[in-house]
Amino acid sequence: MLLRFTFISVVVITAGIPAYSQKKSYQTEIKYLSGTDNSHTVTWDFWCTGGRKSGYWTTIEVPSHWEQQGFGGYNYGRDYVTYGKNFRFEEEKGLYRYNFTIPKHWKNKTINIVFEGSMTDTEVKINGKVAGDIHRGSFYRFSYDITNKLNFSEPNLLEVTVSKMSSDGSVNNAERLADYWIFGGIFRPVYLEAHPKEHIVWCAIDAKADGTFSMNASLKNTSSQRQLVVDIVDNNGKTISTLQSASKTDTVAKVNGQIMHPLLWTAETPHLYTAKIALKKGSKILHQTTEKFGFRTIEIRKGDGVYLNGTKIKMKGVNRHVWWPETGRCVNSDIDLMDAKLIKEMNMNAVRCSHYPPDKAFLQICDSLGLYVLNELAGWQKAYSTETGERLVKEMVKRDVNHPSIIFWSNGNEGGHNKDLDDDYAKYDLSNRPVIHAHHRPGNHFNGIDCNHYEDYYSTKKILADSLIYMPTEFLHAQDDGGGAAALSDFWELHWKEKKGAGGFLWALVDEGVVRTDFDGAIDVNGVNAPDGLLGPHREKEGSFYSIREIYAPVKIKMNKISDTFNGEIILENRYHFTNLNQCTFNWSLINFRKSVEFLSGYDTLQNGIVSAPSIKPLDSGKLKLPLPPEWKNYDALMLSAYDQSGSEIYTWTWKIKPNEKLISTILTYDAVSKVEATETDTTVSMKASGITVSISKKNGLLTHLTNDFSTKLSFKNGPSLVQGKSRFKSLTHYKDDTTYCVKVSYEGDLKYILWRMQPSGWLEMEYEYQLNGSFPFTGVTFSYPENFMLGIKYLGKGPYRVWKNRMQGTTYNVWQKMNNNAHTGSGPWIYPEFKGYYADISWVEFNTVEGKFTVATKGDNLFLRLFNFYALSGKQPHPELPHGDISFLDNIPPIGTKLALNINTNTSSLGPASEPNHVHSNIKRTLYFYFGTPKTSGENRQFVMPSINILTD
Repeated sequence: MLLRFTFISVVVITAGIPAYSQKKSYQTEIKYLSGTDNSHTVTWDFWCTGGRKSGYWTTIEVPSHWEQQGFGGYNYGRDYVTYGKNFRFEEEKGLYRYNFTIPKHWKNKTINIVFEGSMTDTEVKINGKVAGDIHRGSFYRFSYDITNKLNFSEPNLLEVTVSKMSSDGSVNNAERLADYWIFGGIFRPVYLEAHPKEHIVWCAIDAKADGTFSMNASLKNTSSQRQLVVDIVDNNGKTISTLQSASKTDTVAKVNGQIMHPLLWTAETPHLYTAKIALKKGSKILHQTTEKFGFRTIEIRKGDGVYLNGTKIKMKGVNRHVWWPETGRCVNSDIDLMDAKLIKEMNMNAVRCSHYPPDKAFLQICDSLGLYVLNELAGWQKAYSTETGERLVKEMVKRDVNHPSIIFWSNGNEGGHNKDLDDDYAKYDLSNRPVIHAHHRPGNHFNGIDCNHYEDYYSTKKILADSLIYMPTEFLHAQDDGGGAAALSDFWELHWKEKKGAGGFLWALVDEGVVRTDFDGAIDVNGVNAPDGLLGPHREKEGSFYSIREIYAPVKIKMNKISDTFNGEIILENRYHFTNLNQCTFNWSLINFRKSVEFLSGYDTLQNGIVSAPSIKPLDSGKLKLPLPPEWKNYDALMLSAYDQSGSEIYTWTWKIKPNEKLISTILTYDAVSKVEATETDTTVSMKASGITVSISKKNGLLTHLTNDFSTKLSFKNGPSLVQGKSRFKSLTHYKDDTTYCVKVSYEGDLKYILWRMQPSGWLEMEYEYQLNGSFPFTGVTFSYPENFMLGIKYLGKGPYRVWKNRMQGTTYNVWQKMNNNAHTGSGPWIYPEFKGYYADISWVEFNTVEGKFTVATKGDNLFLRLFNFYALSGKQPHPELPHGDISFLDNIPPIGTKLALNINTNTSSLGPASEPNHVHSNIKRTLYFYFGTPKTSGENRQFVMPSINILTD
């Protein structure tokens, strides 16, 4: 779990900038009246009109949401469902006051007051005078020219009234009656801008992939004798071209030019340039400003796909709310950077800013790190009116127009589309980016792209076979442990291989849990409404995070296991769009897993090396040849790590070299310690060896009692019972077999037999066979054990996260150690990895209990371990159904569904091939090995040799 405010430093925008920065006379100067973000605030006077701490003047930190400062009341956006469509917080307003002074040298400048974001209606007064019209709309930068309202010889009074609900019904419909937390207050910075009298107001840049550069600059108070000069500066600070305005109207100057061989901006190559823009009178600079931008060309080729710089791209995206639990939508650039880096760590290349424009810092980070951005006008199933929407589109586009990361404007969400606004974006966006509709109803496609939400796998295939490009802006809803990466592999392969598949955006990045100041800091996700993340509220990584990382890895490896003919060659598929794999680095390691009796989990690296990456162009495949030593088969496993051109890990794959029979050989020893003793009563047959006594029921052949010399009783019993299928006890025989003693139980029905064999060493073998014919959610056998007796486990298998049939990716072979916890994904406690669940490819597992330890091992492959009761999706009926019992050893496990792709009380088959139930038409035979205590190990295991250490734990 991340600490609450342990952030990564980054130089981007306002965070950390002093309250006043003095520049040269021809530059814009900034004076902050508020703080710059949620961790750098300024105290203002405050009066809340309703709810907690209301009805008197006190103080508040700005920026903030007043609920998170202890004022007013909370409401989740869907409160109109509870309270009716006329539900309003009209009585809850915030009155702000703040005194400030103006630098004397600003006297001949134009001074604006700027608000980056305020919820919702905002009235501003300076020295008792209204600054301008009330601003309606929460997520948009707005400003007023207050030059003629300021005092330069004495302090000035700023008064702001913020109404939680808007007087514009369309603003409430678009922003506040939505499926997310709703707050009040000035939640982004407030500052003064001082410009020279003649100045550049804003610029729109269009820089194409062919080097064509165009810019429109809006000017104020200028005459016809002025000229605009633009220096294009590369990332090394070198001026590569100087351009001058070709023409000028009264308010707009235009600059055009051609740059030779620019470095192009993509998510894989985020090359940025700086435009130094100077308004001049002859050689004198009147005003100078800068804009970051990138050269790139975006195209929608209808019936084909989305193209960037002439190359088709596919979105590996996620929806992101601007969020931090303690401070809501008031965040800082370190949080923005953390989120962008986490998205990149999942090998994603895109993010949708749902359902409103984000902070400026996040877009700057997407520019510099490389993420495709879908920037969205608010409108959650209801749209702004045309009058209001035209103003807010203008505010959004003017602020964000020059970010190369933005490749789409989204005109609202799920029916919140005012189609009258579709052509407004191009009025301010010189590059004329595509506009899309993020919708959830078929038939609402726009600009050749269908963005319909939450289609299943088979309806997705139908859409892709039709005439439209398909790019769902929401799919595989990740409430609780459902969605996210569940079935994602099937969906992604479909989009990757189909011509008109453009990828999509998972819902959503984080669980939107708010720290409730009215409930002693408890985190509230509003029931099933907001636990929708791949990450917890403080960015705790869920299992889907790692699954997505493997599924979306641009280095695709299909090798699931090392075959008998493996010669060190691994087939690589390049799933980058622009990058040759020779830009990547590959490291290989030969490792040995640590054994169960050793204190540490993890593995030891015994040999490793770096291998030259082959030249494999995007969309091509090729071979990576590992220079393995001749004795490589003597090691437990092979690891391969891929790193991108920046040195960031793409993914690490691990393949077992030795079969389970050899991997468990050091713990599964049959050294004779004592003879096996057998006793029989009216109800049981008991076998005892090396201090361990096992009792088998003569009534049903199941394990009924366990004791050893170190514990009076072990509660592991009532198995093996089939989790699927029927059996009827037929007969029981018991006999001595050489040095062992056997109890053989025969059944009628699906279970054929159980053969118990006690070794003199104390190891108990359990061989069983069953036959099923049909489709089943799970198959295998189960035992009972009290959950509250379980302290934790250590195991050799895939982990550390649990798996589902349709979410097997993201886990890797290792010796993992886990403590028992009661985490439920999405609703806390956010302790990951969860303890209860299904675990894949178990070789051995050591259970640590209040009654002592016991170990279970297998020589066979593909054994799943089930631990206790858990579920993926909460609802009227938890999903999916579970096997009976507490600890199960399974040959097949179930898939999971998602919140919106299906009714969770039905099966998951609509989500694709991996989401179908298990089709079983065969005999299944397996042997498990039990030791009820701490097993003796071979001499090999007692030598703890550790040339180099890599510890991988949860």
